[in-house]
Amino acid sequence: MQVKFGTDGWRAIIAEGFTFDNLKKVTLAAGRHFLEQKNHAKGIAIGYDTRFMSEEFARYSAGIFSSMGLRVFLSDRFVPTPAISLFTRDNKLAGGIMITASHNPPTYNGFKVKDAYGGSAHPESIARIEHYLTEIDSDTPCTTNPKLIEETDINRFYIDYLNEQLDIAIIKEAHLRIAHNAMFGASQKIISSLFDESMVSTYHCTQNPGFLGINPEPAPQYITDFAEFFREIQTDVGIINDGDGDRVAMLDEKGNFIDSHKLFAVILKYLVEEKGLKGEVAKTYALTDVIDRICSKHGLPLHILPVGFKYVSKLMTTRDILMGGEESGGIGITSYLPERDGVYSGLLILEIMARKQQTLSGLVQELFDEYGNFFYRRIDLHVSEEKKAAIVNSASRGDISTIAGSPVTSFDDLDGYKYHFEGGWLLIRPSGTEPVLRLYCEADSPEKVDKALTFASKLA
Repeated sequence: MQVKFGTDGWRAIIAEGFTFDNLKKVTLAAGRHFLEQKNHAKGIAIGYDTRFMSEEFARYSAGIFSSMGLRVFLSDRFVPTPAISLFTRDNKLAGGIMITASHNPPTYNGFKVKDAYGGSAHPESIARIEHYLTEIDSDTPCTTNPKLIEETDINRFYIDYLNEQLDIAIIKEAHLRIAHNAMFGASQKIISSLFDESMVSTYHCTQNPGFLGINPEPAPQYITDFAEFFREIQTDVGIINDGDGDRVAMLDEKGNFIDSHKLFAVILKYLVEEKGLKGEVAKTYALTDVIDRICSKHGLPLHILPVGFKYVSKLMTTRDILMGGEESGGIGITSYLPERDGVYSGLLILEIMARKQQTLSGLVQELFDEYGNFFYRRIDLHVSEEKKAAIVNSASRGDISTIAGSPVTSFDDLDGYKYHFEGGWLLIRPSGTEPVLRLYCEADSPEKVDKALTFASKLA
């Protein structure tokens, strides 16, 4: 099976595409890339999540890197992806590898590449690795050099850094009661280690490679049981992280789901209006238009990018980017790390709540009061290739005149097919990590969102 990198690394079904043979090829190709870096003698970091065989895959990959003469700092346990990025940057390594399929179904695993600056490898780096893949002979002999592999407590390094970067004390003083849903993923025990036991209630913070049959993604359809748990324990706020801890969603004190669109906007509003920070902002194609309004009001240059955090990360490492993010829960603040971090973002929201002595629902209402109400939903269509092609073909023509009873005002195709209509927008695009068709919609009413998505699903 051909190895192909998507919007964030290489992902495939375990034992079908994600095999030791294919992992060997990808590791050898990534190793060539790392050996080209000026600091290659410093080595690389490797982490892994809680998925089936992730640790075994990570150790196998470490052995191959060591056979190429690369020093390897191998996490001594499962670890969130941003911890690998942080460890890579602060130890001036040539790069990092994370064995994870992030939010994909439990049958998948994957291989994320991080470069020396501590963020997703730029598209040019991925293209170079893919080129090397065409030259790799799978029969290349690889003899592990154990002396070059050092098991390292990267989780402790990460927790210490969170303590330094966030005002944990003010959150404690506010006596916020927190519920943390790690979705059986790699962020479990991170948040609970920062606070007194009485402050944090944990949910799905054990290892279960099957994830109870759901995608470990912080989306409404995958957290209904957590919402019930949240209401039963009567706590103040919920933090939900995906399988490798780089994405976030939250529940407010009423149990309402707060998506990353609102969280990104709340954080940006706080950084600009309360902290007085300036800079450019980067967002991917499917993130809320409220970001545009905040940037317009405060004179912040805005970059709209294709879906995939690698595009955001590139700008965060080459321009004066204050903050960058994507629709699916990835939020990054450059002064902290040019990488999305779901744990840090969730904790920063708690810090904002504590500083402003405000509930999460109150912060969202402030946003609505200043920039107008907005509602968002995404659906993933698991349809035949024929129906997928038919919907995409219909959307690509750009000739739809009305959506949800509102006239279409513009159309563009930066990444997928996006129709702007009065009060919102609709985006239709194939996933870059799964065999599904994604339909995204934001509008000024929930009813308009539902109508637009229903319309899109029947385009074929």
